[in-house]
Amino acid sequence: MKLLYYIVFCGWYLLSLLPLRLLYAVSDILYFPLYYAVRYRRRIVRKNLEGSFPEKSLAEIVRIEKKFYRFFCDCAVENIKLFSMSEKQIMRRMTFSGAEDMASDLEQTGKNFGFIYLGHYCNWEWIASLACWYPSHIHSGQIYHPLYNKTFDRLFLRMRNRFGGENIPMKDTLRRIVALKRQKQPTMIGFIADQVPKWNSVHHWVPFLHRDTSFFIGAEQIGKQVGAVIYFADVKRVKRGHYHCDLKRMTVSPEQYPDYALTDRYAALLEEMIRREPAYWLWSHNRWKRTKEEWELRNKKG
Repeated sequence: MKLLYYIVFCGWYLLSLLPLRLLYAVSDILYFPLYYAVRYRRRIVRKNLEGSFPEKSLAEIVRIEKKFYRFFCDCAVENIKLFSMSEKQIMRRMTFSGAEDMASDLEQTGKNFGFIYLGHYCNWEWIASLACWYPSHIHSGQIYHPLYNKTFDRLFLRMRNRFGGENIPMKDTLRRIVALKRQKQPTMIGFIADQVPKWNSVHHWVPFLHRDTSFFIGAEQIGKQVGAVIYFADVKRVKRGHYHCDLKRMTVSPEQYPDYALTDRYAALLEEMIRREPAYWLWSHNRWKRTKEEWELRNKKG
């Protein structure tokens, strides 16, 4: 297993030394077999797009689909580039606004935590460089789901750790946050909350892209417990290889909101961002494999 890790790491690292313009040439070549020959998850992508945009014609759906696959290939080579990209390079290509506001909110409210709602939109791996934009006394972290393949899990952790952010396994989220609270450590934590929860973690359904959709509610629940200020990451692809993330304040007092209200707001903001430029969301993820109807049926049986 260690040998495989070092073989793959050396290969990816050597590739990462290439200029991005050459890596984008690789992406352009990769797109054709991925879309036309391998047809990677084409059925899921088409189903997701048609269900999300019933008002669009087939020609419009295909246009978004092809643009998504081109972006998917770009995203892959951009993440390989992370293995050798310097802090100066990433800060030029992945810019942020609103980080100062979050830091100011922590200082003015006397709170220790800032939570950021994220989605699998644009290059979410590059957003880990947000740690570069905070004052040095603020700790930065992100919640992640460990990969089943241990070799690739180590590789992605190495990539995500490059700019100083801590990677917190999902199952350890509450424990780690409690420890940081005891230390009174000012901390910003990113939650990618648009994945499919397991059945035992489904508690709430939100109207999202024309379907009842389940979301992780941990960011809201834990945010209320620790009194976090909560922001949403609104991301745009400025041009190839350049992104901008605007951190938008959702609330500095999550405990004042009724249950699931912040999750509903997150879903609305995420949908608004996706509709603005649909091709940059992760359509290859089987997002609606669990339905509200099946959930209700399971609860009746239980």
